[in-house]
Amino acid sequence: MRNIILIGMPGAGKSTVGVVLAKKLGYRFLDSDLIIQEKCGKLLHQLIDERGEAGFLMLENEINAAIRAKAAVIATGGSAVYGKEAMAHFKKTGQVVYLRLDCEELRERLGDLHERGVVLKEGYTLRDLYEERIPLYEKYADRTVECSGRTIRSIVEEIAAFSEKEARRREGDCL
Repeated sequence: MRNIILIGMPGAGKSTVGVVLAKKLGYRFLDSDLIIQEKCGKLLHQLIDERGEAGFLMLENEINAAIRAKAAVIATGGSAVYGKEAMAHFKKTGQVVYLRLDCEELRERLGDLHERGVVLKEGYTLRDLYEERIPLYEKYADRTVECSGRTIRSIVEEIAAFSEKEARRREGDCL
């Protein structure tokens, strides 16, 4: 069984949707941000402060590229799409799903970006970060799910439906 990898901006609901989706499908749930924190024994914002933006992105890419899982829903950090090796690994091991949320709704959901461990270049606003990352999310996504104004349940149902359909199609290819 292939993995489902969730990508998108911080606050888009990757972890929340991921937990519920994993329960529905009977998959494992992995949060790549938590894996990074566990491996390093530090919070994301501490790692960013210590290593700088570039150093953190290298670490994130290395750890994400080393995740080995089957039948898992993997919620990635919002900056995972900067890691070419990690994203190639994710594309090879599963279906990458972009949870798209408009910038205004993100602004409402997010608190302190630094406290949350968001990689933000000096002088960047949330809008700047949003505009920079959208093309990367679109580039890597096998599927995009619009999340603005929707419930967790409806998002999970949509992902589960197309994931189950994809699994049946893949089984048919093997017969």
